[in-house]
Amino acid sequence: MSDIVIAASQFGKRYARHDAVRDLSLTIRRGELYGLIGPDGAGKSSFMKAVAGVLSFDSGTLEVFGSRIDSERSAEQVKGRIGLMPQGLGQNLYGDLSVEENIDFFASLRQVPAEVARERKEQLLATTRLAAFRSRPMKKLSGGMKQKLGLVCTLIHAPDLIILDEPTTGVDPVSRRDFWAILAELVASRGLTALVSTAYMDEASRFSRMSLMHEGQVLAEGPPEAILARVPGAIVQCQAVPQIEALQRLSGRFAQCEALGPTLRIFARDVSGETARAEVSQMLAGLAIERLDVLEPELEDVFVALMAEQGRLEKPQLDAPLAAPRDEDTSEFAIEARALTRVFGDFVAVGDVSFQVRPGEIFGLLGANGAGKTTAIKMLTGILPPSGGAGRVAGADMKKAGALIKSRIGYMSQAFSLYLDLTVTENIRLYAGLYGLSREETRNRLEWIIGMAGLAGHEGDLAATLPMGLRQRLALGCALVHRPRVVFLDEPTSGVDPLGRRAFWEILFHLSRVEGVAMLVTTHYMSEAEHCDHLALMFAGRVVADDTPAGMKQAVIAEAGELFEVSGGDVLALVPELRESGFDSVSPYGKKLHVLTRDPQRLGEVVHARLPAARIEARPMAMEDVFVHKVTQLEAAQRKGGT
Repeated sequence: MSDIVIAASQFGKRYARHDAVRDLSLTIRRGELYGLIGPDGAGKSSFMKAVAGVLSFDSGTLEVFGSRIDSERSAEQVKGRIGLMPQGLGQNLYGDLSVEENIDFFASLRQVPAEVARERKEQLLATTRLAAFRSRPMKKLSGGMKQKLGLVCTLIHAPDLIILDEPTTGVDPVSRRDFWAILAELVASRGLTALVSTAYMDEASRFSRMSLMHEGQVLAEGPPEAILARVPGAIVQCQAVPQIEALQRLSGRFAQCEALGPTLRIFARDVSGETARAEVSQMLAGLAIERLDVLEPELEDVFVALMAEQGRLEKPQLDAPLAAPRDEDTSEFAIEARALTRVFGDFVAVGDVSFQVRPGEIFGLLGANGAGKTTAIKMLTGILPPSGGAGRVAGADMKKAGALIKSRIGYMSQAFSLYLDLTVTENIRLYAGLYGLSREETRNRLEWIIGMAGLAGHEGDLAATLPMGLRQRLALGCALVHRPRVVFLDEPTSGVDPLGRRAFWEILFHLSRVEGVAMLVTTHYMSEAEHCDHLALMFAGRVVADDTPAGMKQAVIAEAGELFEVSGGDVLALVPELRESGFDSVSPYGKKLHVLTRDPQRLGEVVHARLPAARIEARPMAMEDVFVHKVTQLEAAQRKGGT
C-alpha cells in the first residue's frame, strides 16, 4: 500500500485570463505536516480546494489517496476521508450555535455514530481546552477559540487528511502558538496527514516539508532547513548614529537592508557571520555604532533573496518630498489620548487608555483581535464618539474639532479604503477632491503617488485588479494625498507578501525620519512591531505595557529571565515536565521550545535527563516572545479573578 496521500504533477488552475496556479508538482506522504507558504494570491487556496474535491482544475494531474481526481465522481469517492477547514475565522461554523452544538451538528452531518461521536467530542474538547466553553455561542468566542473549534469540527469524523487554509491568519501570537501545539500533537498521536497554508513566514519551522509559493508558482520546496540552505549568508543587526546616513551607506552595498525602528537589519549573502560583521563595521567607519549583532537568516530573508534573483525587488521612489503641510502645528504631541473610554452596553471595549505620539514617531498599538485597537483609533479620528476621556490629534481637540482633525490626518483602514471599481488615477483624483485640492495640487500629488507607490504603467488599471502590495501602497497614497502630518494605519499590511511589506515600511520610515510625519500603526505581525519607535500593548481594552520595543524586552528579561531555545529530538514532549519543574514561561515554537529562565543550568539538567542530545542555546528576545509572555500572564490572572 502506497504511503503517498497527495500527488500533483504540472497542476494548473485558471480564472478567466489569470493563472492562479501554474505547473505545481509535489508529493505529500502519510503522517506529514506539509505547508504551503505564501501571501494572498499565491495560489494556495485554489490548490487546496482542488485536493478537497470542491474545485475543478485546468491542467496537469492530481491524485488523492491513489485516486485520480478528474471528475465529480472521483472527487466524491475520497471526500469522506478528508476534513476541510476554509480560510477565515469561524467560516465553517454557525454563530448562534454553541461550541457543543456545532460539534454535534458536524458529527451528524458526517454520519458519525452517536456513541463514537460522544467519545471523540470529549477527547477533542479536552485536547483543545474548550470543554469549559461547551455552552458558549460560537459568535462570542475569541479568534483563537473559533479556530480551535473549527479544528474540532474538521476532525470529528476522524479523517485521514485534514486541509487547513490559513488557520492562524488574524489570530494573536498566543493563540497561534497554542493552535500549532495542538495540531502537532494531533498529527503525531493520530497519524494524520495535514496540508496547511499560511501567509506567516515565521511559521515555516512547524512543517515537515513545505512549498514556498508566489503568484501561483513554487519558488522552493523541501524541509525548512533545506530551503534556508539554498541562500547562505548572515544577518547583521546594528544601531548606528546618524541612522539615515548608515542606511544610505549600507543600502548601496546590500540589496536586503531595512530599518527596524532604531535598528538596521542587513542580509549579507554568501559570506560567514564574521565576514559580514567586519564588512558592515568597515562601511560604518566614522559613525557611532551602538550595537552590532550577527544572526542566522530566516525564511523571509530567503524568500526576498529568491525574488531578487528574478528581478522582483521593489524600490519605492522617495526622492520627491511629501511637501510642507498646509496647516502648521507646533504641539509637542501629534497624538495624545487621555483616559479614553468606549462602552457598548455593559461591554468596555476601551477603558482608560492613555498614550502620546510625538511628531516623526512611529507608534505601534499591539493586541489580539478584540483588544480595542481599532476602537481607539476610531475615537481619535472622530469616527466614533468616546464614552469618556479626551484627546488631541494634529493640534485639535477630538471632541470639538472633528472636521478639522479629518482634514489634517490620513487614515488607512483594514479594508484599504479604496473604491475597487475605480482606476488608480480615479481613486487618487476622488480623494484629492474630497480634501479640496486644487487642480494643480491634484496633478502634483497624483504624480508623486504614482512614483512613490510604484504604480507607473498601472494608472488605468482598476484597483480590484492590482496585486495586494500595489493596492496597499495606492491606499497609503490616497491617505497622504492632502499632505497630512499625522497618519493612522490599521493593520495595513495584512495579506501582503514580504516584498510588498518591506517596500511599505521603507515608505513609512522615510515619512517618519525625513518628513517628520507621526504615525499610529496597528499590526498582528509581531515582526513589524520592531519597526516602531514606541509600543503600547493592549489587553481587554486597556494599555498594559507602554515602552520602546527594546524597553519591553528588557522588562521581560528582568521579570522572567533570558530566552533559551531547546531543540533536537522530541522536545515538545518535555513541556509538562518543564512546567512541573517550575519553568512557567515555556511555549512550543515549531519543533522547538522557547523557555524564559534565570537558571539555564537547571534547565539543562531537566532537559538532558530526558534528552541527552538536545541543544539549548541563548536567543535574542523577539516581540512575539514578549507578547506571549505578557498576555499569558494576564490571561492567567484574569482566570483567577484578577484584573
